[in-house]
Amino acid sequence: MKKIIITGANGQDGVILSKILIKNNFKVFGITKIKNKKKKIKGVTYLRCNLNNFIDINNLIKTLKPNCIVHLGSENPSYKELKKKKDFYHKNLIAIKNLINSIILNDKKIKFIFPGSSQMYGNLKKKVSEKNKFSPTNSYAKFRVDGHNFIMAYKRIYGLIITTIILFNHDSIYRNKKFILPRLIKAFKNKDLKFIKSIFNLNICGDFSHAEDICNAIFLLIKSGKNLDKIILSSNRLTYLNDIIKNLLIKNKINLKLDYKFYKKNNIFGNNNLAKKTLNWKIKKNIFIASEELLKNF
Repeated sequence: MKKIIITGANGQDGVILSKILIKNNFKVFGITKIKNKKKKIKGVTYLRCNLNNFIDINNLIKTLKPNCIVHLGSENPSYKELKKKKDFYHKNLIAIKNLINSIILNDKKIKFIFPGSSQMYGNLKKKVSEKNKFSPTNSYAKFRVDGHNFIMAYKRIYGLIITTIILFNHDSIYRNKKFILPRLIKAFKNKDLKFIKSIFNLNICGDFSHAEDICNAIFLLIKSGKNLDKIILSSNRLTYLNDIIKNLLIKNKINLKLDYKFYKKNNIFGNNNLAKKTLNWKIKKNIFIASEELLKNF
């Protein structure tokens, strides 16, 4: 039985990925900051570990002898938090360095998967692939870029098995309520038409996926023998939140007068061809399904 360590196991991706791995007979160890009984998955062994303490991490890896570490345990700021909080950098970067140094010390064959972000590309307003250069514009994105550069340098020096997965927006019933789609769903649940209309008027568009699809791709990467430097996991398309709003209004028979004259708006979205080809990954759900599931389970 292969052993997987997932940091940030109580987060959306940690929960979904744990379920997939348990279903496929992997032994999963979930590293969490706090105990959360609601998100506790049967079959997962939950452990506490200070990722900023090298001794803690090294003892954990030395004891568990994992085949793979999926490092999801970094802060993921919302749009509002990016404006208020300036530093997502130092402690997150220290955790990566501790994990990589422990892998080098214990077993260089441990696969390490590090999630990057579309924010690493900065203000690009187009379709991007693995070939596009990074241009971070905030401390969170800079941490992701510097983290990627650090692990790639060590990958070359020590012959490690490391991949950065570049993630775009993805949602599910486990999504943190601070993000835009759960906030929108809450407005539908509370019949807050004023908030719904305010979001509609912003005409937001982006690369939105169902989190289950993204986590299935991560599972395929874990299972594969691939040692890619980076790979984009995305929907491969731009989706307007206004289309999601329209769908939910119709599904829930809510009458709200809105101006449906859409203005074309560019934004960044990801080319997922490499993931589809290399991992034989197939997208089975979409953000519209995720929004309906969120409303049903909110």
